Amino acid sequence: MSTFMANKANIERKWYVLDAAGKPLGKTAVRAADLLRGKNKPTFTPNADCGDHVIIINAAKAVLTGKKGEQKIYRTHSGWVGGLKETPYRILMAEKPQLAMEVAVKGMLPKNSLSKNALKRLHIYTDANYEQQAQKPVVLDAE
Repeated sequence: MSTFMANKANIERKWYVLDAAGKPLGKTAVRAADLLRGKNKPTFTPNADCGDHVIIINAAKAVLTGKKGEQKIYRTHSGWVGGLKETPYRILMAEKPQLAMEVAVKGMLPKNSLSKNALKRLHIYTDANYEQQAQKPVVLDAE
C-alpha cells in the first residue's frame, strides 16, 4: 500500500467561518492555522498546500487571558537607528484587532513558502459582516 501525496489536481478547498467573539485570541488563531494548513483533512500532506479558506469574524471581540494585555508587546522596527516601536496588546486589540489576529495566525504557520499562500486564504473582519456569503462557508466553533 502506497502513501497518499496530495497535489494540485486532487485538492478541494472549502470555506469556514470562525467566530472569535468572547473566545481567546490564541485558541481562535490555532484553529484557523490548522484549517489553513489542512491538518483537519485525512489527505493532509506536510509539503503541499492543501488547506482551506478561513474567515474570522468579530476579531475585535476576541479576548486576551491573564495579564497579556499589558505584558505582551507587539514590536516593529523601521530599520533605522531608534526605529523600534512597541505597542501593548491591549492598545493593539483596541485599534487594530485584524492585525493582532493576523500576527497570531502567522506565528502558528510554518516558516516557509507554504505560509505565504495560506495567509492569502485568511480573511479577518472586526464585526460579524463579511463579503464571502456566495461561497456558502461552514460555521465552526473556534474551540
